[in-house]
Amino acid sequence: MVGSLALPLVLLTGCGDTSDTTVAGTESETAGPTSETSGDPTGETGTETGTETEGDTDTDTDSDTDGFDTPDPIVPPSYGDWHRVDIPGAVCSNGTQYPIFINFSETSQNVVVMFEPGGACWDYDGCAGKTALGAANPNGIADNHMVQNSFLSPLIRRDVPVEDNPMIDWNFVFIPYCTGDVHTGNNVVTYIDPNGAEPDIEFHHNGHDNVQRAAAFLNVQFPDIPRMMVTGCSAGGAGAIINYHFLRERLNADKSYLLNDSGPIFPSDGWSAPLHSMIRSSWDVDPILNKLPGDLGPQVMDDFGALNGLLADMYPDDRLSTVFFQRDYNYSRYSYENFYAENDKESILSYWADDTDLMASTYDQYDNLAYYLPYWRELNTSHCVSIVTYLGTEIEEEAIDLRNFVDVLLDDNTPLTSHRESVQPNEDQ
Repeated sequence: MVGSLALPLVLLTGCGDTSDTTVAGTESETAGPTSETSGDPTGETGTETGTETEGDTDTDTDSDTDGFDTPDPIVPPSYGDWHRVDIPGAVCSNGTQYPIFINFSETSQNVVVMFEPGGACWDYDGCAGKTALGAANPNGIADNHMVQNSFLSPLIRRDVPVEDNPMIDWNFVFIPYCTGDVHTGNNVVTYIDPNGAEPDIEFHHNGHDNVQRAAAFLNVQFPDIPRMMVTGCSAGGAGAIINYHFLRERLNADKSYLLNDSGPIFPSDGWSAPLHSMIRSSWDVDPILNKLPGDLGPQVMDDFGALNGLLADMYPDDRLSTVFFQRDYNYSRYSYENFYAENDKESILSYWADDTDLMASTYDQYDNLAYYLPYWRELNTSHCVSIVTYLGTEIEEEAIDLRNFVDVLLDDNTPLTSHRESVQPNEDQ
């Protein structure tokens, strides 16, 4: 891999294409228990905050079989631009309207579904945006949300060479993140300022319901999908793999692919066990896991990492992958820093390496699971492989980078192959 890479993180800037706004549906309240508890998370450092937006509404809806009111399918106002679609009944953490964004293709029925990154929260300071390891967009999703997020990854850009995005002519769906729960929560929590100085925060960890309602709309908008890619980085990567079954179950996709970038679900018999235990209680995920077929829910409750193999078994013709840097010093902090007394950088990355070994041993048992694990790059503390650029994602000893790995992932005629770069002792200094 190349060594130093000093690039500005484009996703944190304000430049980019302006989003068009197409608002459909109505805002409504979500029901859920209110408690004075705190939990624990995964994801990338929250940096972006939106503005509270309501917008005009269009109340034409259809009810799907789960009782969700979904907006009617929209005629694309234009192609190649981002359009906001408000999802009825879906809310951000502060109760404001939750949207998704769609960039329509004029030539393809294939769909990329990308989950937004943005940390997570589990206590007052994190959910109030007062800490570095917090959650993104605590004030909701602005109409111009895609101004910067359209540059997040080459995989949702049309202004890059086709070799940089083999899905360049697909429909792009962006799933925003404003619930602090890796798109997975199922709880409404009242967080209380431990210092007694600030007012309480009612925080909607509503990620799972938002995704379900968005998927109900996508099933109306895209009733037949030849090929679907589900992806995202950090909290979005975790959201991609955790919600993969629920998207796969609802959407009519002939072929489907998963690229979980830097949101690995490690086995629970490793260092991630305390995190998994905290997540279960904080975001009330057991009812969600119980929606998995048969007795799969209890299996995942017992071992979150079992989800990897269960998905491979459930969808043997799908091609599923996890990618991350072995020196990721962001997601690893969320995973271990609050749970172990020895939490300096090298200790945290040693836990990460051990958990990586456990995950790899599972993936190596399946032909339809693969991992891509470069060692390090300077950009974003080695966090998120697919963001901004492919520079620094190389595994030089194998003459491959993430772009090559994605090409193989999408090539149904080529066997999936896992890649793990050897330790590069002169990097990450």
